[in-house]
Amino acid sequence: MKTALVTGSSRGLGRAIASELARRGYTLAVHSRSAESAQAVVTAIRQDGGTAEAFAADISQAAACQELITAVTQRLGGLDVLVNNAGITKDTLALRMKDSDWTSVIDTDLSSAFYLSRTVLRGMLSRKWGRIVNISSVVGLVGNVGQANYVAAKAGLIGLTKALAKEYASKGITVNAVAPGFITSDMTAELTEQLKAAYLAQIPAGRFGTPAEVAHTVAFLISDEAAYINGQTLVVDGGMVMA
Repeated sequence: MKTALVTGSSRGLGRAIASELARRGYTLAVHSRSAESAQAVVTAIRQDGGTAEAFAADISQAAACQELITAVTQRLGGLDVLVNNAGITKDTLALRMKDSDWTSVIDTDLSSAFYLSRTVLRGMLSRKWGRIVNISSVVGLVGNVGQANYVAAKAGLIGLTKALAKEYASKGITVNAVAPGFITSDMTAELTEQLKAAYLAQIPAGRFGTPAEVAHTVAFLISDEAAYINGQTLVVDGGMVMA
């Protein structure tokens, strides 16, 4: 049974990914800044017949990332899959963006992915097998007003994905990214009908995506069926952004 760590998996996309992987037989390390929030997801996974453990950490710091990987590998006996999903936003126009707004988003959304990947790669190299998936965003491809920090972080994840994929492809390790578009969430539920219509007009599919659709994409990328896919960014957006 393979093990997987999904960062930021107490809600939203992260929770959907963790739940889907648990249903597919992975032993899950559920991560959140809040131990209580992580445990709630673990309880739900176990009630569905899955196997999971809760881990709490602030992964914006390198030392905490190393400690998290150490704790996961000790409790689960190793780590085969890393899904770098954790992320925050602090939106404002660039001229109004505080240094702390920039650094906190970069540290949480981008730097943590590097720190965690750097640590977990050691074990993957020894086993000659591993899967890393970075959750980026379509804004990392096309940009967005008021999100210079978030856009830079998500674009950085795509670059990190390509670099790591080239470095470790010959060692049985694949590194890919997923770039979701508009996905149903608490935020989309609160949109006015006018704003919702404006967003939907940008999507050829005519609807928002679901967290489950993103989770299925991640599950495919870490499967043996996707072993020859490496360094790629799969866009899950209903056709909104096309290369």
